[in-house]
Amino acid sequence: MEAERQKLRAARRLVIKVGTTTVTGAEGELCRERVEPIVRSIAELMKAGRQVVLVSSGAVGLGRGWLGLHRSRLDDLVTKQACAAVGQSLLMDAYKSLFAQWEIKIAQVLLTEEDFTNWRRYSNLRETMEKLIGFGVLPIVNENDTVSTAELESVAAGSRTAAFSDNDRLAALVMSGLEGDALVLLTNVDGLLRNGVSESSADVIPVVEEITPELKALAAGPSASGRGGMKTKLEAAEIAMNCGGTTVIANGNDPRALERIFAGEKVGTAFLPARRMRGKRRWIAYAADVRGRVVVDAGAHRAITQGKASLLASGIVRVENHFAPMDVVSIVDSEGREFARGIANCASGDAEKSSGRKGARGGRDAAPSAVLVTRDNIVLMQKS
Repeated sequence: MEAERQKLRAARRLVIKVGTTTVTGAEGELCRERVEPIVRSIAELMKAGRQVVLVSSGAVGLGRGWLGLHRSRLDDLVTKQACAAVGQSLLMDAYKSLFAQWEIKIAQVLLTEEDFTNWRRYSNLRETMEKLIGFGVLPIVNENDTVSTAELESVAAGSRTAAFSDNDRLAALVMSGLEGDALVLLTNVDGLLRNGVSESSADVIPVVEEITPELKALAAGPSASGRGGMKTKLEAAEIAMNCGGTTVIANGNDPRALERIFAGEKVGTAFLPARRMRGKRRWIAYAADVRGRVVVDAGAHRAITQGKASLLASGIVRVENHFAPMDVVSIVDSEGREFARGIANCASGDAEKSSGRKGARGGRDAAPSAVLVTRDNIVLMQKS
């Protein structure tokens, strides 16, 4: 663990996410008592030569307060979007004023799911963020709730897997795209708690090396004013871990939280990096919009997980849901367990027509089986 604390002391590129419960007060006002120390700490990190991206919630809450709406009125999706439109300008105005005191320029970056699920837009976003960081500007990221509902509503069950549905996962995807060193999620508790509900710092799990089903069971639901809760923070931490970054969940009420984290002190819960997935493989695994699903036989499963092979049409048992060429598809075994994802070379209709044809394996004169997903475009989602 000391080695990981050393990594936090040396971390150069940081993504810091602050939640609604940290940014806003009970009546939807900006909580300066909590926000000002965070601004000061970010400014000091940047002055020390670190690169920082801030992911900030709070627009809906600030908009609600400004419009004088009771929290119960936010059950209506369109009202939430209206509050976001009002509150986003208030949020950025507050940050502009606070960071100006430290002579730091800011930039607003509002994102939708398509900015991650489309490879071209994902690449453009990364280049723009790199340019802003190079200018010494602090990018402040939020979802564009006025036009996107991915974060404001629950993702319906179906064939599509949303790139993000909360700012915790959004922050992890930003960190992944920028190949950041560390992700900090500031919330209203001291970290991941052993029993999921205790407020005692003694119950905080200090270090996590692997996110297990038992660990996920400890996660509570969304907070009263936020949307994510601990469950989405674990999902974000898992993305960061698999991208080679260190994640810390800590209490945003501590005015020295960021200072202490990057000084290498034991603060909150630290999630240790597992492996570093690079480039398009990270995009396939976490950011891309999964459009369809293909069920494969045992032979194809072994060939992909053990033989590092491409997915041939001959190994497909069934094609589920429509997808087009270059869409990302989920690859599952006969029991429906996803073990890989990949970029399809053809549409679902063509894949279905070719499925089950043994090709060259069925006879010397038979035509070779078509390749649905080439190996370079396959990412394993679990250990084989």
